Amino acid sequence: MLSDLEFYVFEALIVVILVGLPLMTAAGAIPTALLSAPANRHAVMSRRAVVLGLFASFVGFWMMGLGAWLAREDSRYGAIDFFGFLLITLIGAALLAAGLGPLPSWLLESLGPFAERLPLPLRLAVRDLAHRRSRAVLAITLAMTVTAFGLALTVIAVGETAQSRAEYLPSGRPGSLLVQSSPAHLGGFSAADAATVRAAMERELPGVPIAQSETVPDPSWFFRATAEHVETPEEAVYWDQAIGDEKLLRYLTGDQSTPYDEGTAVVITSADVKVDSVDLAYEIDKNDETTASKTVRAIVARTSAPHMETIFVPSKIVRDLGYQLQPSELIVDPTLHRVTAQEQQRLDDRLDDAVADIYVERGFEASIGWLPITVAAFLAALVCALTSGFGRAANSRQARVMRRAGSGSAGAFRWFCASRAGMSALCGTVLGAIVGCPAGMLLLWPLTMRTTW
Repeated sequence: MLSDLEFYVFEALIVVILVGLPLMTAAGAIPTALLSAPANRHAVMSRRAVVLGLFASFVGFWMMGLGAWLAREDSRYGAIDFFGFLLITLIGAALLAAGLGPLPSWLLESLGPFAERLPLPLRLAVRDLAHRRSRAVLAITLAMTVTAFGLALTVIAVGETAQSRAEYLPSGRPGSLLVQSSPAHLGGFSAADAATVRAAMERELPGVPIAQSETVPDPSWFFRATAEHVETPEEAVYWDQAIGDEKLLRYLTGDQSTPYDEGTAVVITSADVKVDSVDLAYEIDKNDETTASKTVRAIVARTSAPHMETIFVPSKIVRDLGYQLQPSELIVDPTLHRVTAQEQQRLDDRLDDAVADIYVERGFEASIGWLPITVAAFLAALVCALTSGFGRAANSRQARVMRRAGSGSAGAFRWFCASRAGMSALCGTVLGAIVGCPAGMLLLWPLTMRTTW
């Protein structure tokens, strides 16, 4: 769970990506695009501007690659490293877009000789866009900027979702309701809080059995259960051991017929092992670091989920060693009752967030909050491209050719306007893909790096 500081930092990063990237891209691409367009429609644009722009794009791409390369290690980085790598990549994305600014004007100029083989509406549309160079360049550049933002956001969101799905660790069996003590109470629920939480659960879920996991309230008071030839998986929910009653045991195994004996430990595993004892290492007194050991009888129980593998120790065994246990988690077994979203909401409204955290394990749920933003970006790009389709022809000769070809009909002029908008959209989409795809793939590395906030 994110702390308040981590949550605010994460929100700030989202704002930086959603606002900073398109603004930096637009601030770099639009001025260079307008400056590269010749004021006179008969003039030829400077090839020097194209070369310098491509060089700036190369530098930007190199900076983005540098940011991704610096964040390549599968280790944890500091917050300063994180922001530094992200800033390098964002500046690189802005340079990449700024360098491509002269390309819309160059494309319109280069398409002229090839337009002779196109159908009449497209041929006239290309010529008209070349004549109204400044307006067309602005529309194409805006479409390129917004398309690049939408594609970059899509690549980042899909990549982060894939990584989050691969790293997702379930907190329990699918469908189980888990009510845990809040992070402020590391030693579990107090007796009063546990009674309050249990009463609220019984009120909202009448007649539903409630399993209880317990823990040693003082983390410095050492207790550990181990079994020979048994290793707990790293993704296990209860990595050390699980302490509780028979309801907890049957929740862990998912089998209501699992035998329970308050003097017998249970090794819950999917491996084919034979275990008849469990070793308990414990401290006789919390103020004395001297460790003692005890061997208790054990049996093996199967589980179908690797993340539920653990060593179950009945509460009575631990209490007999001198430990005072406290409830750390109250659980509703999905085998006995599937908690609905309405029941979860009612229980959440009844309990104080400072006392308990309520969670229903429903597996990995991908966020789709980025989809409306992406759709809005692509619609905005379409609108930018369509603006070049409005208005009369820039050249009177082309207007006469259009009227003569269409016998003076309005449909011919509409085809002409649609062709202008289509060519602008095509140029903006291609250039936006050139910016957005590498920007998204290279931004993904610093955005998904592990940090030690």
